[in-house]
Amino acid sequence: MLKMKQSCERCSAPLRLIDQAYICSFECTFCPACSERLEKTCPNCQGELVLRPPRKSSPTEAASPRFKAKLEKILG
Repeated sequence: MLKMKQSCERCSAPLRLIDQAYICSFECTFCPACSERLEKTCPNCQGELVLRPPRKSSPTEAASPRFKAKLEKILG
């Protein structure tokens, strides 16, 4: 499951689940302004920064009992 980080790793700008953000394949997370300054290249791994998919809510908020059970089994 994609980890939705709460802030930009470069400038610490807050990033809500629905905010636009950019990530690399290692889930390094940057705000749009920092991503542009970095020319959409991750400074940590040199990978491409791509648009992070938005979420309306955390998967554990208002999740179905079946989904919660599956998560609990995975996270153990």
